[in-house]
Amino acid sequence: MNDILHESSKIQIVKRLLTYVKPYKLKVTLVILLLLIVMACNSVTPYLMKISIDTFVAEKNVKALILLGCGLILMNVFSMILSGIRTIAMSKITNQILVDIRHSLYTHIQTLSFNFFDNRPVGKIISRVVGDVNALQNLLNNSIVNLIPNVFTIILVICLMLILNPMLAGICLITMPLLLFAMFYIQIKADNKWKIFREHRSSLIGYTHESLSGMKVIQGFSRKYYAKDKFDSHIGNHANGFMTAVFTQDFFWPFLTAFRGLSMVILLGSGYLLSKQGNLSLGTLMAFFMYIEMLWRPIINLSSFYNAFVTSMSAGERIFDILDTKSDIVDEASIKALPQIKGDIEFDHVTFSYTNADIPALKNTSFKLKAGEKIALVGETGAGKTTITNLISRFYDPTFGCVKIDGLDIKDVTVESLRSQMGIMLQDSFLFSTSIKENIRYGKLNATDEEVVQAAKAVNAHEFIEKLEKGYDTDVNERGSRLSLGQRQLIAFARALIADPRILILDEATANIDTETELLVQEGIKKLMKGRTSIVIAHRLSTIRDCDKIFVLSKGKIVESGTHDELLKNHGYYYKLYSAQYSFLKQDA
Repeated sequence: MNDILHESSKIQIVKRLLTYVKPYKLKVTLVILLLLIVMACNSVTPYLMKISIDTFVAEKNVKALILLGCGLILMNVFSMILSGIRTIAMSKITNQILVDIRHSLYTHIQTLSFNFFDNRPVGKIISRVVGDVNALQNLLNNSIVNLIPNVFTIILVICLMLILNPMLAGICLITMPLLLFAMFYIQIKADNKWKIFREHRSSLIGYTHESLSGMKVIQGFSRKYYAKDKFDSHIGNHANGFMTAVFTQDFFWPFLTAFRGLSMVILLGSGYLLSKQGNLSLGTLMAFFMYIEMLWRPIINLSSFYNAFVTSMSAGERIFDILDTKSDIVDEASIKALPQIKGDIEFDHVTFSYTNADIPALKNTSFKLKAGEKIALVGETGAGKTTITNLISRFYDPTFGCVKIDGLDIKDVTVESLRSQMGIMLQDSFLFSTSIKENIRYGKLNATDEEVVQAAKAVNAHEFIEKLEKGYDTDVNERGSRLSLGQRQLIAFARALIADPRILILDEATANIDTETELLVQEGIKKLMKGRTSIVIAHRLSTIRDCDKIFVLSKGKIVESGTHDELLKNHGYYYKLYSAQYSFLKQDA
């Protein structure tokens, strides 16, 4: 039953791959036509050899032999030219199909919710987009280059053999059923081995990406030998998986060689007996030898194709597994875009768990924010602060309850229209490996150079940018590695400012800025927050004293709310947090 389901799965994968071929069906048809012409030219050669031996050689007709030889040369030159055109055309078609598949895969991944990325290492996702799509190249090329012409060749050769001598053809083909049985049996075994190999390869890529990303941690803790041992384990599994799959796959070739030799022996023996009886001419026997060679060559090619087919099916299965993954955050067909918002936010009895088995990260939480208010979220690690901002941004949907902006449930508006009016600043601000100018412009893609400079000046980033070698055109390297943490954060502030969001979220946004830099950037932050609903998460309580309201969270619940002064007077949870940071202020408080 599993094998039946597996074969059904392969058929479905092939059908889905064909949808990517459909836009190029006219070009593919032309390539197939060229292939058929080339194969027909090759297949007719042995028959012409039979005529030349049985007729022209026997009659010593030199003129006819010369004409036939010239004809064969011209036919082969013509075939070579068509073959070259076919190769170039097929390469272009295959490359474009791979581009289309990568576009589909990358575009779909961008629509997936955070749950998808929470449960998959980045390296494994990269393996799908790069490695698995590359694996499909062999399938697409081989399907046209090997499958169609070789199947056509086998059918044509068998037909010509039957026309020349049905009895001898039947005797020569007697080994074929046994060979097919051996081929399919071995390939089924090899299929499972290739699946295991690809899983090991995916794990290797995932670990390699992770270890290179965390190289500072590895070197900082002097764990290079520990990391090397883990890498050796992954690469050992990868190598063993490959060797096992190849060994199983290549076990077929001895059978192929044996059956090939056996078919030649059968042809020699039966040809001798038939020619002795006068039922077989020398030309026909020569033609059969050539046809047997022509028959075995496509069988070998088809065996190689099946190997590529099995490997590519595993790759296709993983690609379509991602394409079939549904996002938890989906825009319904009937919903509309969110109009320009004022910035009112309401949590209406919201409960949320990151997985069904988890203890809720947020429990029955309700609060309201007015447009333009500046509020702060404080509490211990894991209290639910970032969860609130994730729900406002609709990176996740509440398990129960709803989140409203300007009175509208955010599930009833498109994600694009919601997030385009929000700005998010994180503790670890991500910068792309391009220029500072382009990183700032990411907040507003059509921003002019002057707007970029003004945004940088507003957050006091202009001065240090101007001191760099190429100023705003300086490349920051991957993740902004050539800049300090504080400099990266300032550029991220400028990016958020130029986006002009109606709701601004600052999640520990000043944590990586030193005290002196923080004083410089405070004015920029005030400009950034002016007229916007702003939500600040900060462990450094000095940065939130001027907030209109402070929500204190503990274990997924809001336990206190009020202004800084009100919360200190209450001598509650916030007072304890504040006193722990500023013990010298206890008496004054």
